[in-house]
Order: sequence, then C-alpha cells, then structure tokens
Amino acid sequence: MSEYYNPTRSRNIYRPGAAEPFKLSRSKIELYTECSRCFYLDRKLGVGRPPGFPFNLNSAVDKLLKKEFDIHRAANTAHPLMKHYGVDAVPFQHERMDEWRENFKGVQHLHKAANFLVTGAVDDIWINPQKELIVVDYKSTAKDAEVTLDADWQMGYKRQMEIYQWLLRRVGHAVSDTGYFVYCNGRTDKEAFDAKLEFDIKLISYTGNDAWVEGMLMDIKKCLDSDKIPETSNECDYCRYREAAARVE
Repeated sequence: MSEYYNPTRSRNIYRPGAAEPFKLSRSKIELYTECSRCFYLDRKLGVGRPPGFPFNLNSAVDKLLKKEFDIHRAANTAHPLMKHYGVDAVPFQHERMDEWRENFKGVQHLHKAANFLVTGAVDDIWINPQKELIVVDYKSTAKDAEVTLDADWQMGYKRQMEIYQWLLRRVGHAVSDTGYFVYCNGRTDKEAFDAKLEFDIKLISYTGNDAWVEGMLMDIKKCLDSDKIPETSNECDYCRYREAAARVE
C-alpha cells in the first residue's frame, strides 16, 4: 500500500466527535492556509502530499545557531548579534526549552473550543528587561539580493511566528509583539569554496498579530467536521496536478 495513502496506519487522523483532543501542528495549520482540500485529504482521509526533499544544509545551520545561542543562554549574556542590532535581550532560560524546540513536541496548548492540541516547535526564545518573551526564528538561504520579508510566499514565515507567539501566551507567558528572524545568507562572491560556506547574517524584526489564530482554528474544525471535501484550489500546484492527471488517465 502506498505510503501516501494508508488510513489504517497509526497516524494522526481526525475523527469527528472523538473525546481525545486532535493534535494539530503549526505546519498543518499552514497547510490549511495553503489549500484546505490538501489539508482535508491529509488529516481526514489519510492521503498526504508527497514529502519534499530534506533541507539538510538549512538544518545544519539551525543546529549550529542553537549551539551558539545556547552558550549565551547558559551564561545569561547577550549574543553579539543582539548587541550589533541594539536588541536589549538575552536568550531565555527555561526548564522546558529543549522540549519547546523539539519537533513533534514543541509548545503545546489545548484549545478547548475546537478540542485541538495545538503544537509548534520554536527555534529560539529571548527575553527582554520587561520580562517579555521574544520569539526568534532561524532562516537560511543563498542569493545575491539582500534578504527581506517582502515576498508573498514569506507570509508563511510571518504566520509561523504569530502562532508561536499565540502558543506562548496561551501557556501563561508575557510575549512581545516584536519577534526576530535570524536570516543567514550564503555568500557566493568568494574566490573559491575551500571546503567552507560563509554566511552574512541579518537580524530582521517583525511585529506580529496573532488575532487570526482563534478564528482559523474554528474554521479548521468546521472543515474537518464536514463530510464534503473542499473544492480544488486554483492556486495549489498539487490540486492542479491531480486534476490534470485524472483527465489523461
């Protein structure tokens, strides 16, 4: 049986009326915003999108950044990047920090109205003198142009940060509206590779607004409770592919 279609396997499939909370990750919320049909097929019917290729270099950058900031977390000191950009904060020390950064665990909150256990794994959290938590996300790329948050597809980055802010507020923390992206841009202007890749690192601030999250969760519940598969999205490459393949088969 295909790994993309196997509703009988042990996985997180939504069952209307179930007493047990349905685990809903930040990435699956993002999938719903991209295409409600793909989301429904995945979470309700057990047909997931084909997996993408792993971004191993990006993962390596994330891991090294976490190690670097953890040195300052242990010492309760500001990282030089914070000082350079005038951010008055230090990495946040908390007994659950490792859990909050772990995939498939993360920060968790039970949204009782929808009966969803909402989860999201953060890259980092800082804290300012006002005792507000600052959500920090690591991003890496390699391009000649200056890195920004201006592209339409980067709205997903912004929603990602807002969900993390929402989650941390729901578990009882004061959270700053301002978060930061530690954006690493691989340099291609060197004379040679020399077995190393160098990066320019830019700190980009973003003022989040998580007011949309509650409504989105209730929209997702309504979608999953329905017996009707959502309409095909003209903006979804997966939907267009399925339709084109069905026509020629």
